Amino acid sequence: MKLLRPTEHLTRTETEQGLSLVIYDGLATHALVTLTGGVFLVAYALGLGASNAVIGLIAAIPPLAELLQIPGVGIVERVGNRRLVAVLTSLAARFFWIPIALIPFMAGSESALPILVVSIAAYSALSAIKHCSWKSWMRDLIPPEILGMFFSRRMTLSFTLGVVLSLGAGFFLDFLRYDTGINPLIGYSALFLLGNAFGFIGTYFLAKTPEPKMTVRGGIPLRSLLSEPFADGNFRNLLIFLCTWSFAINLAAPFFTVYLLKRLSLDITLVIALSILSQVCSIVSFSFWGRLTDRYSNKSVLRLAGPLFIICLIFWPFTGMPEPHSLTFPLLVGIHILMGISTAGVTLASSTIGLKMAPKGTATSYLASISIFSSLTAGCAPIIGGFLVDYLAQCELSGNLIWTSPWFSFSVKAFQFQHFDFFFVLAFLIGLYSLHRLVFVHERGEVEEKIVIRAILAMNPREMRNFSTAGGLRNILRFPLTGVLPAAGVPPENGTDEIPE
Repeated sequence: MKLLRPTEHLTRTETEQGLSLVIYDGLATHALVTLTGGVFLVAYALGLGASNAVIGLIAAIPPLAELLQIPGVGIVERVGNRRLVAVLTSLAARFFWIPIALIPFMAGSESALPILVVSIAAYSALSAIKHCSWKSWMRDLIPPEILGMFFSRRMTLSFTLGVVLSLGAGFFLDFLRYDTGINPLIGYSALFLLGNAFGFIGTYFLAKTPEPKMTVRGGIPLRSLLSEPFADGNFRNLLIFLCTWSFAINLAAPFFTVYLLKRLSLDITLVIALSILSQVCSIVSFSFWGRLTDRYSNKSVLRLAGPLFIICLIFWPFTGMPEPHSLTFPLLVGIHILMGISTAGVTLASSTIGLKMAPKGTATSYLASISIFSSLTAGCAPIIGGFLVDYLAQCELSGNLIWTSPWFSFSVKAFQFQHFDFFFVLAFLIGLYSLHRLVFVHERGEVEEKIVIRAILAMNPREMRNFSTAGGLRNILRFPLTGVLPAAGVPPENGTDEIPE
C-alpha cells in the first residue's frame, strides 16, 4: 500500500490537484447516491413487496449506521492512514450494491427483502467508517481560507449532476414501463449497477487524492478521544445546535412529498417539478453562500439561511388550510424557491463549520462526534414521526376570529391544523430553539446579521448575477480548481511551494 501512504508536506501543486480530485470523487459519489437512493430505492423496495415499516427501516439505517464512527475513530487513530481506511471501506461498501441490483434475477419473494435490508445495512456500516476518516482527511487537505468556496463549488456541481441523472433515470424507467413492457424492477437494477459503476470511479479518484500526514497520538484510550469534543464548551454548543437542527428538519422533511400527494392531491409530475425547482434554486445560490462563508463566517450564514428555512416550514400548513385553494400553488412555488435557496446556505455552512472549528491534525474525534449525534437525531426523528403520524390523523386544532357589534357580526376561521400540519409546526418550534442555541456558538470571523445583510445589499449587479440561473450556472462550471490557492490569498511560505498551516 505504498501508493496510499500520507505525505509529510504537500506542495501547492499537489494540493490543487488533490482539490480537483475531491471534486471528481464528489461528482461520482453523488451519481451513486442519486441513482441508488431516494425515490428509486423506495420504489424498488415497494416493488419487492416492502411494507411501510420496512420502508421506514430502510430510511433509518443510513443515519443510525453513522454510530459506527465511534469505533471508526479508534480505527483511524490506530492505522494512522486516513486515505487507506477511506479507500478500503469505500471499495468494500460499493460491492454490496451488486446483490441489491441482482435481487430480481436470483432471489425468491421471501428472501428479496432480507437481502435488500442486510445489504443496505452493510453498505451503510462501511460507509460510516469511511466518512469518519474522509472528514478528518479533508480538514487537513483543504485550506480554511477557501472552505466555503470549495464546498459550494463541489455541492453545486454535484446537485447539478443529480438533477440531470434524476431526469434521465425517470425517462428511462417510463420508457421501459410504457414502451417495452419490461419488468420495472429490471430498470431499477440497471440504475443501481450504473450508479455502482460511478461509485467505483469515485473510489479511484479518492485513491489518487493526496493525504497530509495526520498527527498520530498513540496510547490514548478511545474513551478519551471521544470525550475531547465535549470538554470543549464551544464545540459542545455546536453539537447541540446541529443535533436539534437535524431533528427538526428530519421530523418534517419525510412528509413533504406525502403531504403534496395525499393532502393536496397533486399529480406526481407536478411534485417532481417542484422538487427540481427547489434543487435549481439551491444550485444557483451555492456560490453566493460560499463567498459569504469565506468573507464572514459559517455562523453568519446560518443566522441568515436558518430563519429563511424555518419560515418555510410554518407556511406549509397554509397551502391547504382548510382545503386547497386558489393560492395553494403560488404558495408552493414560493416555498420551494425559498427552501432551495436557504437549504443551500444551511447545508454548506453546517457542513463546513465543524471542519473549521475542529483542531487541525487531530480532528477525527471532533468531526466523528458531529456525524454520530447528528445522524442519531436524524435517524430517530422520522421513526418518531412514523409512530405519531397515524395518531395525529385523528387530531385537529382550530380557532375562529369572531367580531360582534350592534350593527353586524362575523366569524372567520383563523387557523386549522390537522395531521401533517402538526409536524410542520413542531419542526418550526424546534428549529427556533436550534437557532437560539446557535447564539452560544462562537466562530472566528463571525459578524452580526445586519452587517452581512448590508454587504448583500451593497453588492454590485455583477456579483448579484450569480443569483440568477444563467450567471449561477456559468459560475459553477469553473473547475477543476487549478490556481485556486493563489486566488484565495495563500502565498508561498519562505519562497517555497509548500502550503502554510
